[in-house]
Amino acid sequence: MKIAVLTMAGALVLFGARAHAEGVNDAQIASIVVTANQVDIDAGKLAASRATNADVKAFGERMATDHAGVNKAATELAAKLNVTPEDNPTSQALKAGGEKNVANLQKLSGAAFDKAYIDHEVAYHEQVLEAVDKTLIPSAKNAELKALLVKVRPAFVTHRDQAKKIQASLSGK
Repeated sequence: MKIAVLTMAGALVLFGARAHAEGVNDAQIASIVVTANQVDIDAGKLAASRATNADVKAFGERMATDHAGVNKAATELAAKLNVTPEDNPTSQALKAGGEKNVANLQKLSGAAFDKAYIDHEVAYHEQVLEAVDKTLIPSAKNAELKALLVKVRPAFVTHRDQAKKIQASLSGK
């Protein structure tokens, strides 16, 4: 489980370092945004169906719903701007990491599933926020794309904070 978190987090951190050196274009940012959200949608749906803790289950449902909303807005904006999301090493790594995370979660049940899912969500949202702040927003050239990233950022903060709260309650702190 921790390997999957590190894989996706590592992809985001590596992306941040690479993007500063190489730069990313708006089409690549669109692909990263859609992929990162899809990763959380897939894990959220699994948590909504498999979690045993009511807070974890509700959080999974919220992740699936909220991230689907962000993807809808991003897809609509890309269509409006006539930008086709461009697959890139970061979006590919995120997708592979997301698939590995879901595969690892599917092997777990009960409290082990709940803990692994929430631990992943805390780490994942922290890394997404770092990528949004240090790479995606600064690299976005289109004002509307940049505005969308700025607009959705507070939701990612809320998600991270909620996940941390659930994480603390699961560990009895």
